[in-house]
Amino acid sequence: MAGPLAGLKVVEMVGLGPAPFCAMLLADLGAEVLRIDRPGAGGALGLPPRFDIPARGRRSLALDLRHPAAAEAALALVARADALIEGYRPGVMERLGLGPEPCLARNPRLVYGRMTGWGQHGPLAAAAGHDINYIALAGALHPIGRDGEPPVPPLNYVGDYGGGAMLLAVGVLAALLEARASGRGQVVDAAMTDGAALLSAMFFGMRAAGAWQLQRGANLIDGGAPYYAAYACADGRHVAVGAIEPAFFAELLQRLGLDAATFGAQDDRSLWPAQRATLAATFLQRRRDEWCAALEGSDACFAPVLDWDEAPAHPHHAAREAFVEVGGVIQPAPAPRFSRTPAARPTPPSTPGADGPAALRDWGVDEGLVERLRQAGALGAAAC
Repeated sequence: MAGPLAGLKVVEMVGLGPAPFCAMLLADLGAEVLRIDRPGAGGALGLPPRFDIPARGRRSLALDLRHPAAAEAALALVARADALIEGYRPGVMERLGLGPEPCLARNPRLVYGRMTGWGQHGPLAAAAGHDINYIALAGALHPIGRDGEPPVPPLNYVGDYGGGAMLLAVGVLAALLEARASGRGQVVDAAMTDGAALLSAMFFGMRAAGAWQLQRGANLIDGGAPYYAAYACADGRHVAVGAIEPAFFAELLQRLGLDAATFGAQDDRSLWPAQRATLAATFLQRRRDEWCAALEGSDACFAPVLDWDEAPAHPHHAAREAFVEVGGVIQPAPAPRFSRTPAARPTPPSTPGADGPAALRDWGVDEGLVERLRQAGALGAAAC
């Protein structure tokens, strides 16, 4: 194994969204992650397994946890693990006999990572929800969009991945670091509402200082400022500019052939509508790639707006090998980069349940227990 987390062993209770993404992050960086799937379950979002990129880099075991032997096998894996990750509603793992109490009794050093939308407690803890609900409650959805229009969901970046998976990964790694000193594990309660709120820390400060308006599209980096926005080009494609600093703003105007005195002061908000109209008309004069030739790589804070088919081929990404092909599927490479312990190239996602008996043996589970799982029908392969 390669990567800074080589030697770390993690049990992943397979779910949807942020918990698998967190497990992918850990596996990308070298952790040995074993997925526990449900027999008969298909791939995420109904996709064939090879397209389930967040499932890459780890083996899969299918256990029917309704059988006592399966729960016993899961506890045997927990005894050999450094961490466990689960993303079920509060109480589900307890009903399976795999809550924190029995797991920590089996392995006192275990870090037990729990990923939910609302958290393990609170009035909404038991309710269903998705990314859009969690970020709405946290205040993170409200500022995204145009004035006079409903907020626009930012895919599931803010709740599932930024406020969820990343927060869980940081929490699990922090608890593992502490466990090395104390010899004791603990539960990590990562809630997407908490994480989305945390991502908004700067904006809460700006709001308190009177530097952020609640009106959408009226602020520095929400599309209100004309120098921090996306613009259409002559070919219907788009470019993005983010020339916040005065020197960068001056370079943007100079490279666009606009007179600074005529254009007006950068921070005069009364001029923003007219300035936006000027920039919009200017960018419509050329195709996107022509603007790239004139602006890309300069201090004008410029980039083309690339789609997911275009991004992997961009020369900057190619130079950094930011995308890789795994099993015939182009996908983002592991990140961040490490000078001494670089991550290995990811391996393709396993077919759910494909590694069952071998994975159990490799983790040191007793052969007699493996046979009992077979006889009980609790060990199987999930459907493709």
